[in-house]
Amino acid sequence: MYSLAHPVTSSLEIRKSRFLACVEPVADRAAAQARVNQLRAEHPGCAHVCWALLAGGHSAAVDDGEPSGTAGRPMLDVLRHQQLDGVLATVVRYFGGVKLGAGGLVRAYTDAVAQALLQAEKVEYIPTQMLSCELAYAHEGIARNLIAELGGELIEVNHAETVCLQVSLPATAADALQEQLLSLTRGELRCAVINSSDG
Repeated sequence: MYSLAHPVTSSLEIRKSRFLACVEPVADRAAAQARVNQLRAEHPGCAHVCWALLAGGHSAAVDDGEPSGTAGRPMLDVLRHQQLDGVLATVVRYFGGVKLGAGGLVRAYTDAVAQALLQAEKVEYIPTQMLSCELAYAHEGIARNLIAELGGELIEVNHAETVCLQVSLPATAADALQEQLLSLTRGELRCAVINSSDG
């Protein structure tokens, strides 16, 4: 599986209609929805903002007023075909006055996304897991070192009666982190999985 290193845009003009495509790394449906809302705000004069998402086992295909199955689904098929995950494809359409018909629309949306993906830099998609770990202050330094060694990233640290660390790390390293922390803290540890993105 692959994701994208950064967003890539491309534009296509077909019979006076403009199709502005963007493919970008997105973690989940909430982030995708926020991005689509942002595009709607940036393009108040457009006819449609169609989108497709593949992220951690969640997928979405939205035609946004185009005939059913002519936009979101073909876009999603392009993402699947390229073995992508954690990726959002959006196409903003400005209608040029000439109807393209169902076949023409499927082609246009497919081509717009495929063209953007041609310029995109693919990176290996590594499923991640978010953990919340609670431990004594005495163990915080060791825990931080261990997280770094395992390729994890500290998202948030809260100091209360204990230290609560929110960690994002490769799913494959999550079990190792919990086992090693349990042994280091002699069992004085509470860890819970917050969420995970499946590859």
